[in-house]
Amino acid sequence: MVFVRAVKNKAYFKRFQTLFRRRREGKTDYYARKRLVVQEKNKFNAPKYRLVVRFTNKDIIAQIISAKIDHDEVLVAAYSHELPNYGLKFGLTNYAAAYATGLLVARRALKKLNLDKAFQGVTKVNGQFTEIADGENGRPFKAILDVGLTRTTTGNRAFGVLKGAVDGGVQIPHKEKRFPGYNKEEEKFDAAVLRKYIFGGHVAAYMKSLQSEDQERYARQFSQFIKAGIKAEDLEKTYTQVHANIRKNPDAVPTQKKTAEEYAATKKFVLSKVNRKARANRVAQIKAKYNIV
Repeated sequence: MVFVRAVKNKAYFKRFQTLFRRRREGKTDYYARKRLVVQEKNKFNAPKYRLVVRFTNKDIIAQIISAKIDHDEVLVAAYSHELPNYGLKFGLTNYAAAYATGLLVARRALKKLNLDKAFQGVTKVNGQFTEIADGENGRPFKAILDVGLTRTTTGNRAFGVLKGAVDGGVQIPHKEKRFPGYNKEEEKFDAAVLRKYIFGGHVAAYMKSLQSEDQERYARQFSQFIKAGIKAEDLEKTYTQVHANIRKNPDAVPTQKKTAEEYAATKKFVLSKVNRKARANRVAQIKAKYNIV
């Protein structure tokens, strides 16, 4: 193929179509979004729900969202920074925390829709591939997974959130191919491996190996575990209790707002800029006060 230089003349710029802002910022894949939000016309105005999963350095965000004509509407949201309310005060971004966040958003959504008693999901977690079937009194709440720009590799934490939501009672179309424990060559899925990840078994194994190899690094890397008095052997029991607490009461805890007095103590005041005439006048006043010629 011959290299041809792009001629960006007047005709080029007259026909140039500006991309959407979030495409220019590299935030939204509109090719994927179009296919996630489009709804069949024979379903009329029925909302199409997406389980939106996003990760930051310190948090996991799980939201159930439907698209409107001019905006997206959030039905419920859950964050891993809420997990300390349920007994998990450490490791808020690992695979086990992702599962717990998915479980939380699912139970919260079903409770809001009065479906929490009809669809309990998987109460005894075993890592097996499960699909939420129709109940005696109706069909389950359905959503589709939206991972955004995340690379959907096998073992990705986004699928940990999905597994938590499915075990929580939400119907999400998926396969077991992206869960930890799936072997591509043999085309087999080992549920025991996924169960280990859900209960932090991989973290416990690393804790033991690091503790035996480098005590100083262990104390630095697992400082929050040590502060909470958690050892490698305690992780499964801790996560089991967290799952039970989430099922018991998935409601969001309102944050405590600062009073005016508390806020005033942290408020910063920036001096306004003074023009040249005002500065000269101030200097003249100081000179007059101290009789400076």
